[in-house]
Amino acid sequence: MRRQDIRNIAIIAHVDHGKTTLVDALLKHSGQLRDSKLQQDCILDSNDLERERGITILSKNISIPYKDVKINIIDTPGHADFGGEVERVLKMADGALILVDAFEGPRPQTRFVLTKAMEVGLKPIIVINKIDRPDCRPEDVLLETIHLMEELGAEDSLDIPYIFASGRSAFASDDPEAREGNMLPLLDLVLEHIPGPIANVDAPLQMAATSLQWSEYVGRICVGRITNGEVRPGMKIALLKKDGAIVKGTIEGVETFDRLGRIKSEKASAGDIVAITGLAETEIGDTIADPVNPVALPRLEVDEPTLSMVFTINSSPFSGKSGKFLTSRHLRDRLQRELQSNVALRVEEAGAKEAFKVSGRGLLHLSILIETMRREGYELSVGKPEVIRKDVDGRWHEPFEILEVEVPSVDVGTVIETVSLRKGQLQEMKAGSGTHSHVQFSIPARGLIGLRTRLLNATRGEAVMNHRFEKYAPIEGEIPRRKNGVLVSQITGKATAYALWKLSERSDLLIAPGTDVYEGMIVGENSRDNDLVVNPVREKKLTNVRASGSDDNITLEPPRVMSLEMALEYIEADEYLEITPDALRLRKIWLRENERKRNPISA
Repeated sequence: MRRQDIRNIAIIAHVDHGKTTLVDALLKHSGQLRDSKLQQDCILDSNDLERERGITILSKNISIPYKDVKINIIDTPGHADFGGEVERVLKMADGALILVDAFEGPRPQTRFVLTKAMEVGLKPIIVINKIDRPDCRPEDVLLETIHLMEELGAEDSLDIPYIFASGRSAFASDDPEAREGNMLPLLDLVLEHIPGPIANVDAPLQMAATSLQWSEYVGRICVGRITNGEVRPGMKIALLKKDGAIVKGTIEGVETFDRLGRIKSEKASAGDIVAITGLAETEIGDTIADPVNPVALPRLEVDEPTLSMVFTINSSPFSGKSGKFLTSRHLRDRLQRELQSNVALRVEEAGAKEAFKVSGRGLLHLSILIETMRREGYELSVGKPEVIRKDVDGRWHEPFEILEVEVPSVDVGTVIETVSLRKGQLQEMKAGSGTHSHVQFSIPARGLIGLRTRLLNATRGEAVMNHRFEKYAPIEGEIPRRKNGVLVSQITGKATAYALWKLSERSDLLIAPGTDVYEGMIVGENSRDNDLVVNPVREKKLTNVRASGSDDNITLEPPRVMSLEMALEYIEADEYLEITPDALRLRKIWLRENERKRNPISA
C-alpha cells in the first residue's frame, strides 16, 4: 500500500545549477514560514564553509506541507567530491528533481547523480532552471537531458515530466518563455508524478540509519526512512551491525521533519523520514529492527575513495601557539568521529608514528575536512595528495577521470597541450555557445592535482573545469612534477624586508616582511628547479658612514597567497603543509638541512 499523504524527493544536480536557491523559492511560496526566517539567501546552507564557498557540502532534510500532503525534500551536494553524501540519502526518496542549468545543460555531476538515482529506481522530474538568463537555451537543454537519460538506459525517457523554472526569480512554468509566476506548478507536478512511499505499517520494524548528527543535549541522532512498521518513544529495538552483531536498545525520542526544523512525535510510520535519539552505538548503514524478528536491510554501499593524504601532528617549532588540539590522540579521536557520518572517508594507521592515512573522493573532499578541523582548533600537518592504486591481475591500476573544460576558443590549443602533458587524452571537442569551446579528456586522477591552477593561469582565469570518476586503468607514465624548487629558511626569526628584497631577485616570495619563520619553513619559490637554503631574517649592517645614494629604496612585490587547495596541490613528496587555526605554512618534512641530506625522499 502506498501512502498518499507524503512524498519523499531528492534534489540532485551538478554544482552551481541552483538546487539550494530553488529550495529557498519552494519554502517562500509554501506560505508556511514567517518572513523573518526567509530573508537570507541559501537558507539551507547554514554551515559557514557552505556560505563562504557558495556550495552545498552536507545533504539536508526539510519538509513542506502542500495540499494536505507532506513533501519531504532532501537537498544534496552538487560537487563530485561529495558524491558520498548523495549516495547515502537517495534511498530515502521515491523521486528526484533533476535540476539542469538552462544555459550549461547536463554536466559531469548530472550524469553521476542520474546514474545513482536510476540505480535505486527513483521517479525523475526534469527541472530546467535559470530560464531567465539572457543566454539561456531551455528547449535545447531539455533535449540534451532526455538524450542523456536515454544513454543511461532510462525507459520511456520521452514521457518523463519536465518543467521550466527560475529559482532566483521564484517561478515555475510549462512555458519556457515565462518570466513570472510562482513555484506552485512545480509542487503540483511533484504531487502528480512522484509516488508516495510503499508503507507496510503492520510488518516488523525496519529502518536504515542513513545519516548521523550530534547534539550536546541528547547525544547521537540517527536519521533515516522507516521501511516497515512504526517507531515510538520508549520502544525496544534491535540494532543490526555490519559484522552481524545484534545490539539491543531503546528509542528515547522520535522527531519528524517539519519545515526547516524537527518536531517531537509520539509515533512515526513506514514512509516517514525521522530522527531518532537514544541509540548511542548506531553507525551509518545499521538497521534498526524489531527485537523479536530482526531482519537486516541491504547495507549502504558507496563508491571507493580515489585520493589519500597523510595526516600527522604538527611538529614545527610553532606548534601550540594558536591551536587547542595538538596530540595524536586528539587527531585520532577527531578522525574517528568524522568516520561516523562521512561515509566516503577512510582512515587507517600510517606506517609512521603518530600519522594516519586519510582517503577520500578528491582534493575538495579532504580539504573541507581539514578546513573544518582547523576552525575547531586543531593543529596538524598533511602530506602530498596521492592517488589510490589497485593491483589487478598482477598489474597496478590507477583511477582515471573524465575531465570537461569550457574555454575560450582561442585558448583550446593551450588547454590541450597542458592536459596532454599530464597524460590526458582528448576524447571530444565541440564548439559551445558564443566564443567558447567544450573539450573533454580522459586523464589519470593524479594528473588533476595542480591542473586547475595551471589552466587558470594559461587561460587568464577563463577556463571552467569539471571532472568525475570514470574507471580504473593501467598506470600511465610519469607526470611532470613541480618545475621550480623552493627557498627554505635556514634560521628561526622574523623575516625582514631587506632580506626578502635580496631574495626576490631570484624567486617568487610566499611570505611578507614581519612573518615569523623557522628553520625548514618554505618562504618562496626558486626561479630554478633546485631547492635553495636561504636566510630570510638577515638585517642590513649599520655603520656611522652616510653617503648620498648609498641607501637603496626597498620595494617588494606582494607575496603569493595560497588557498588551502592551492597549497595542497603545490607541495611535493618531501614537504608538509602545516595547518593551524590562524596560519597555513609550507615546510620540509625534515627541518634541518643535514637531516634532509641523510633522509632523501623521492618525488
